Amino acid sequence: MTEDPFVAHRGLLFTVAYEMLGSAADAEDVVQETWIRWDALDEAARSEVRAPRAFLVRMVARKALDRQRANARRREQYVGEWLPEPVLTAPDVADDVELAESVSFAMLTVLETLTPTERAVFVLREVFDLAYAEIAEAVDKSPAAVRQIGHRAREHVAARRPRMDVSPHEQQEVVERFLAAVTGGDLQGLLDALAPDVVLVADGGGIAQAITAPVVGAKKVANLLRTFPKFGAGATFVPVLLNGSPGVRVVGVDDGFDTAISFAVEGGRITRIFAVRNPAKLGGIDVEATFSR
Repeated sequence: MTEDPFVAHRGLLFTVAYEMLGSAADAEDVVQETWIRWDALDEAARSEVRAPRAFLVRMVARKALDRQRANARRREQYVGEWLPEPVLTAPDVADDVELAESVSFAMLTVLETLTPTERAVFVLREVFDLAYAEIAEAVDKSPAAVRQIGHRAREHVAARRPRMDVSPHEQQEVVERFLAAVTGGDLQGLLDALAPDVVLVADGGGIAQAITAPVVGAKKVANLLRTFPKFGAGATFVPVLLNGSPGVRVVGVDDGFDTAISFAVEGGRITRIFAVRNPAKLGGIDVEATFSR
């Protein structure tokens, strides 16, 4: 029996939606909406679909774009910095360098600076290599307009995207040095693990305690992090793979809120630290997400 195309490509559809939205919860909703529409097609209608994969990707992209536009007002009213929703990933995601980069926190935060249509075009073209005509159908633009939007989005991302030129093993080593320094109260060790211009961004969503503006510079970040264990002697730092890269889950903090921390590493040092404390965004770190291209 032939596997249903939706089932066969579900991981891909989730990946498209997540990269467009930065929210695992919203991505799951969009995938479910796509399934409902696909399931409603009768056998005759499905038989007319010559390329089910592309058809389903276009369908999920349209729904994700609608969701993204609807979320715009909510994002404007968000308290503090908005970060993507972290997800637990399997080791095979880290092994796929291109996939790991596309779902990394560093890349997702860059994609947040694009307009909804620019983000959709960039993801569909640069990550999933859809033809311009297919993307045009998904975003309701002409192929010529999509080419222009894609060019603008590529330039924008290229000027801001992180350099992903370190192996998962190198990333793991740096994160382990960072953790040892933080938990051991080793200021010099912490400074050695941080790039001079490191940036720390936290997201509490107005619910959990978190800084509301980025902290820049190794000394400022180190001084802030050195106080972290004081939130509770029972705090536990659990190494995990988040968004395809080594990360940390912190549990047992005095205020009762967990923290998911993701990193960007370059030249053997941490250049970005992303700390998510908003409990509404931590549902995706209990079960591994299925990403595919």
